[in-house]
Amino acid sequence: MLLGLVSKRTALALACAAMAGAGSAQERGTLEPKPLPQLAHPEDPATPAKELFGRQAEAAPLAARTIGFYSRGCLAGGRALPVNGPAWAVMRLSRNRNWGHPALIAFLERFARRVPSVSHWPGILVGDLSQPRGGPMLTGHASHQIGLDADIWLTPMPNRELSRYEREEMSAVNVVRADRLDVDPAKWTPDHLAVVKAAAQAPEVQRIFVNAAIKKAICREAGGDRSWLTKVRPYYGHDYHFHVRLVCPEGEDACRDQDPVPPGEGCDGSLAYWFSDRVLHPKPAPIRPRPPLTMAQMPAECRSVLLAK
Repeated sequence: MLLGLVSKRTALALACAAMAGAGSAQERGTLEPKPLPQLAHPEDPATPAKELFGRQAEAAPLAARTIGFYSRGCLAGGRALPVNGPAWAVMRLSRNRNWGHPALIAFLERFARRVPSVSHWPGILVGDLSQPRGGPMLTGHASHQIGLDADIWLTPMPNRELSRYEREEMSAVNVVRADRLDVDPAKWTPDHLAVVKAAAQAPEVQRIFVNAAIKKAICREAGGDRSWLTKVRPYYGHDYHFHVRLVCPEGEDACRDQDPVPPGEGCDGSLAYWFSDRVLHPKPAPIRPRPPLTMAQMPAECRSVLLAK
């Protein structure tokens, strides 16, 4: 959604929701995840869809398909990213959010293997993808619903296998300066730039969301080839990780793509908005949270995905 089309109140609501999601992305997991209690009336039309999708532990045994939009949809035939790979490790295993469309899993495996060749990182740490059947999440993200979104930590994978405790307890590095006006030079490195650039250069990547301070640093340091900069978009939060979003897989008519990225590098006056006082220091205002999505508001096919056995 273009900021110019968003009211001030809606923009503030989106900011708060996004920042809440960013915070929850760094919340610690648990070594002893407990199953959620059964719903008394799961068939009640008023039951939030997140309560239903959040209780699905396995992928829908259907042909792989993305259904709907990134923030209102579901995933059939999802695949789990293996928790350990030659150049990646999945974090927060207790969340069970390492599921995605096969196109996303294939991208992450290719991208992770490329990272050591473009940087000094041994690999990447992977945060949330989607739930086994996609859909709204009980906590955190508004998007990540159709298996085409992935969070990648702004922290290199250690050159060893992480313990389960580390995966649940350690936090990514915040590379943004305390005043939010630029990156922290003690934490931001050329390797961060190289890793984000490598992701943005992949043709299947539609957008990459980063903190505005990171976008500023990337604009300043990008060098000669700047064609990929248009994909890197500033957004609230995203100071511990960057968010990769893929285009809809070819031939999947039920998937709804986001509008194309605006033309240009995004390094001009539009970036200045993110450093305005109203964005960095928004005035407190009463915000009524939106009611959670119900199944009636989801694409009709998501009911079949939810109930598939």
